[in-house]
Amino acid sequence: VQLQASGGGLVQAGASLRLACAASGRAFDNNAMGWFRQAPGKEREFVAAISRSGGHTAYADSVKGRFTISRDSAKNTVYLQMNNLKPEDTAVHYCAAERTLPLVTRLAEYDYWGRGTQVTVSS
Repeated sequence: VQLQASGGGLVQAGASLRLACAASGRAFDNNAMGWFRQAPGKEREFVAAISRSGGHTAYADSVKGRFTISRDSAKNTVYLQMNNLKPEDTAVHYCAAERTLPLVTRLAEYDYWGRGTQVTVSS
């Protein structure tokens, strides 16, 4: 599976961004998908995940109520809608795909990773 993330940028606190991750290769619907992020000097951390069907989602506590993950099978794309962005959301955001488990929040479980997209939130 090849993953290509896009949609990052520089915004002010309180603004919104929508990240997209386009998948190619292995059948998109066979993969659970997730978003992670890594800020400078910090470890990569879980942000959100969605099951193969899209019927189940999971979020990090820090983004609950602000971020929404979704997927579009027709476009082989997973999205991360980010609202009310905060400076602490500043990080490189990565999408990932997992082949066998239904819903995955642990970084180590993911099999495929895309290049990240930078999100910078100014105060």
